[in-house]
This record gives sequence, C-alpha cells and structure tokens, in this order.
Amino acid sequence: MDSNVIPIQPDETFVSALEKDPPSDLRDPRLYVNRELSLLQFQRRVLAMTRDERIPLLERLRFLSISRVLLDEFFEVRVASLKQRIQHGAASPGPDGLTPLNLLALIRESSLELSEEQYRCYQEDLKPQLAREGIRFLESSSWTERQRRWLHRYFRRELMPILSPLGLDPAHPFPRILTKSLNFLVELRGRDAFGREGSMALVRAPRSLPRLIRIPVSYTKGPYDFVFLSSVLQAFMDELFPGMEIVGSHQFRVTRDSELLVDEEEIEDLARALQRELMERGYAEGVRLEVRESCPATVEKYLAARFDLAADDVYRCDGPVNLYRITEVIDQIDRPDLGYPTFRQRLPRALAGKTHLFGEIRRHDILLHHPYESFSPLIDLMRQAARDPKVLAIKQTLYRTGIDSQVVHLLVEAARAGKDVTAVVELRARFDEDVNINLATRLQEAGVQVVYGIVGHKAHAKMLMIVRRERGRIRRYVHLGTGNYHSGTAKLYTDFGLLTCDDAIGQDVQNLFQQMSGLGKVIELKECLNSPFTLHKQLLAKIEREAAHAEAGKPAGIDAKMNSLTEPKIIRALYKASRAGVPIRLVVRGMCCLRPGIPGVSESIRVRSVVGRFLEHSRVFRFENDGEPELWCSSADWMERNLFQRVEVAFPILEAAVRKRVEFEAIEAFWKERTEAWEMRADGGYELTEQEAPEKAQHPQAIIYRRLGK
Repeated sequence: MDSNVIPIQPDETFVSALEKDPPSDLRDPRLYVNRELSLLQFQRRVLAMTRDERIPLLERLRFLSISRVLLDEFFEVRVASLKQRIQHGAASPGPDGLTPLNLLALIRESSLELSEEQYRCYQEDLKPQLAREGIRFLESSSWTERQRRWLHRYFRRELMPILSPLGLDPAHPFPRILTKSLNFLVELRGRDAFGREGSMALVRAPRSLPRLIRIPVSYTKGPYDFVFLSSVLQAFMDELFPGMEIVGSHQFRVTRDSELLVDEEEIEDLARALQRELMERGYAEGVRLEVRESCPATVEKYLAARFDLAADDVYRCDGPVNLYRITEVIDQIDRPDLGYPTFRQRLPRALAGKTHLFGEIRRHDILLHHPYESFSPLIDLMRQAARDPKVLAIKQTLYRTGIDSQVVHLLVEAARAGKDVTAVVELRARFDEDVNINLATRLQEAGVQVVYGIVGHKAHAKMLMIVRRERGRIRRYVHLGTGNYHSGTAKLYTDFGLLTCDDAIGQDVQNLFQQMSGLGKVIELKECLNSPFTLHKQLLAKIEREAAHAEAGKPAGIDAKMNSLTEPKIIRALYKASRAGVPIRLVVRGMCCLRPGIPGVSESIRVRSVVGRFLEHSRVFRFENDGEPELWCSSADWMERNLFQRVEVAFPILEAAVRKRVEFEAIEAFWKERTEAWEMRADGGYELTEQEAPEKAQHPQAIIYRRLGK
C-alpha cells in the first residue's frame, strides 16, 4: 500500500456511485463517515510518520509507539463503549447508517490491518535502520554466549526475586489479570515437589520491571544493544519451575474497558465514588486479547475463554505484545542527530523585557501560542498574583495539570497568603482521575475551595480569573485557553491562550465560574459562548448566516481548526452552506465525519489533517460575516460531547494585532501553497499534499516557528 494514500472505504467507486444517485436528503447515511473508523484512519496517519525518511529515526520510533498507545486507548474507550451498547440492546444505527454489530466487524478488519502494519513497520523498516545506526533489539536466537550468561545473571539477580509464578489448579484458579500488563501462560509437564501433575502456570511481569534491558557495552559489538524483558523471561522461564519440563511459554496481554461507571445522581461524594471505581478499573471487562503469532490455537482459545472474549477479539502480534514500550530506549541513546533538533520556546515579543504582567495586560491583550511560545508567562502571572497584596481572589479550572504542577503549587501559595482561591477540578478527566483526586485533596487541605464541576457535565473549559483591587476599583485579569494548564503538554501540544482584562470578557468569566460553583438559572453572557447552553446554537446560526450572505452575493467564508468534527447538525449546516456557495476550509486533526468534495453537496468544502512534531490541539473558528470577520478560540471541538455534555467556553479575539496573528498561525499557515498536510477525499480517504515534490513541501509547524522566531 502506498504510504501516502490512506483509504477509509474499500469501495473505489464510492464517488461515482454518488454522482449516479446524488443524495437529496442531507441526512443520507452516505454523506457521513463513521467516527470510529475515522479515528482508526487518524491512527494510520500517525503510523505513516514512521515511514517518512525526512523524520529523524528515533522520532519515527516514537511515532510507532504513539500509534500503539492510540490503538490501546481506542479499544479501552471506543470498542468498550460499542460492546456496552450491544449488551444493553442499543442497536440503532448512527448518522452513517452502521449498526453497532456492523461496525464491530468493520473495526475488526481495520484494526487488524493497522496492527499488522505497525509490526511490519517495526520489523521491516525501523529495526533494520536502527541496527545500521548501532541500535539493536536482540532476539534470543542472536545472543552470543557471553550475552546469554550476562542476561542469565541479570535474570537471577534482578528478576527472580520479584516474579511470583502461579500454578493453575483447583486451589489456584486463573487470577485477575491487570489491564495491559505483560503475562505468560506456561504449559508444563511432570510432577512438582508436592506430587501435583504439571499442566499450566501463569507468570506475570510486574510493572516495576523495565520492559527493555540494555546490555553493557563490554558484552556487545555495538554501543546500544537492548533486549525485551519478554525475551529474557522466555529464555530462562525454566528457572521458575525446577524439575518441570516447559512444553510452551506464550506471552499475552488483555485490554479492558476503561470507563468509570459512577451514577452521579445517586452518590453523595464523587471523589470517594471515583476512588472506589479506580481500584477496579484495571480489572474491568476485557475487550481485546493480544498473543504472539506463534501462540497455539488451543492456548489462544483457552485464554479467550478466561476473559470471556470471542475469537474476533483476539489479535496476533508479530513481535512483543507490549511493543509500545519501545520508546523507553530513546532516553538511553545519546544520538542527537537521530532526534528532532533542540526546540527553544520563546517569550512573546509583547513581554520581552517586561516584568510587571498586570501592567502589560492593561495596555493590550497578549496572545500565547504554545509550544512555540513559553508557558512561563502564565506561571509568572500566577506567581505575581499569589504574592501581590492587591490581589483578592483567584479562580481557575483544572482539567489536566500533571502530578507535580507549578499551577497547583501557586494556588496553594495564594490560599496560604490569604487570597480567596477557588479551583474547579474535573475529577473525571479520563486517565487523570487519580491525579486529579490527589490534587483536589491537596488544594482543600491548603484552604482552597474546590468544586468538582457540574453533575452530568465535565468541566472542560480552560479559564483563569485574577481579581485585583486597583485605585479603589475591582479589575479582573483573565486567561482563556484552548489547552490545559499543564506545563508538559504546553511543550508538545499546539494551543492558544489569551491574557486580557477586557471588562465584558471578565464579567462573562466571572459568570461562568458562578454558574459552575453555585446554583441558579442560565446566566446570559456578553461576549463568550458556552456549552451546553449557547455554543451549539450560535455555531449553527453563524454557519447559516454565512450561507445567507453567499446567497445574497455578499462576502462569506468559514475557516475552522479543531481536533474532531462529528456533530451531525453542524455537518448538515456546513453542507447547506456549501450548497449556497460558501468557501469552507477545515483543518481537522482527528475524526472527521463530514465528506468534502461531493458534487452538489460539499463541493466548496476542503478538509486537511496535519500530523507533526507537535500535536495539533487548538480550536479556532473564523466567519467572514460580510467583510466584518469574527474570530473565536475555544476549548470545544465540534463534537456531541463538547457541545452538549461538557462545560466549554468559546471566546472572541477582539484586538486587531492578536486577530491577525491567530488568523495566520491557526488558518493561513495550513493552507499556504506547498503546505504539507493530509488532504481528505470525498470517499473519506486521505492523501498527502505535494506528493510530486515532497522536498518543496513546508510543514505548517515549521512555517509558524520560523515566523515567530523572526
């Protein structure tokens, strides 16, 4: 398969079939790509990076690992949810017309292809190229005698004291297996010390053990020789069963449902309920079983039965089942030439040499564009706020912040300094629940008022408000963002943040905090839009307005950048706008359920996806509005969950200089001539732009970095 073309529909006549029988109803299922299949195609685009020779070799290895992690999460969340729907009899089709049972079969086919391609990339491309650079992953068949002796000593010294093999018999039934843990089912022959006839045993690899072991240079021919933990366990497994004959040893891994089932209407303490659920998450219902390619059919069937899985839930791997752990080697390899060049985050020009941030924000709005620009101005602002006697209160939303967060440290410092501090902590941020519960506890112990958001709605908005008394009046300083208050992701994700003291926006943010922490009717906002109340309705109105302008011959246009586009009413509105002649450009990194370029439906719509060094995460929407453009940044994608089931905020970019920057850095850089991106076709597939002259292509992230560096 051409790595520059990623099909999503096996039917190559899809577009011609639509031309022969054009859809008159915009609800026609043929006009919608399935969201799960679209998400798998995004993972294909990530995997395609591993075969791009222009990307440094170790970074290509990292992309391989990312694609494996994404596939894990897909099963933990999307497949698990689909299976739950089937079990509960919710078999109605989605906008694409696929029933859950139909979809499961297509997911099986697509994820099998994806998994096989991942292992092909590792075995046929990356592994040989890494070996040529002196970085080798040694199979046991290639170990020298000296290496085998060293590894044997390592096994006895470092591994055996930790391992606890478990013989399976009526007194020792098959145990609970932690999700995504590395395990071996061992087939035995002979009698043990107690006269028990050997049959099967289980060996679990504790998560405390490194998954890749580096062999000392004195025992190797190259500088970087590594062995997978699974290979070492396999080679010396007989040491765990003295006197017994090992007939077979088979590594496996089970992936489980990651959803936490908490009925918020029926509980009194959300934090305690989540803590109880977290203890069981690792042992929830299984959704996928991975085994090595060499695993016998009888063992596969036995394991599948233990996890109540069908044959279609089993995936065979041409290599270690925990391949995603391969990135552990990157930090051990001192080869800067095989990684991306060192990236230096810059301070915004508006803050160069400035120390008093409140004064600068009073003069003009300040834009932060991460990761090109540093997260440090926000930390500096919070530090100044915590220590400034004029600051009376700080309010902040926390969705993902990290374990050792400077943001949390400063909120604690502010509370201890006598400020009134309120933190809206979203305990249900998937896979960060435990971290957020601990952060919430720490904040409460410091005297911070902690709010757990809204029952039934995740608090996903990104807001900070600092209330300061100045010359006898109250002034609100606000930060609104498209990303999280997490210094780590601010180096890896592209996101916008706005620092402003605009009175209307400040009042809106105050009202939003009041709405989340208190009780009362919907509060009308002056400048901002919010979910679940006004954002969806206003987006539809703005799209319809552009259609009306186009029909009247007035300037019209829609540009949007987001992570995902799945909401059916938004898609239908975009189709109607396209029929009216509105030029529409969409940069959608991940799932896109809209089909561009369909004659008579979406001819004026173009869709691009950008995958690069940084994760494209910002959400920006621009409406031409008859020559008076509106520009918005938001925490929300155009998805059902963001528009109806979360607390989100979209905020306008009002100052001309800031608007000009956002328009270029979020929109125009992605549509410049010879810009490198994945262009979506009408059949739902993607292909790279500039295929004929890839050396002339410019990646949008490089364009933005160079521009900000001038």
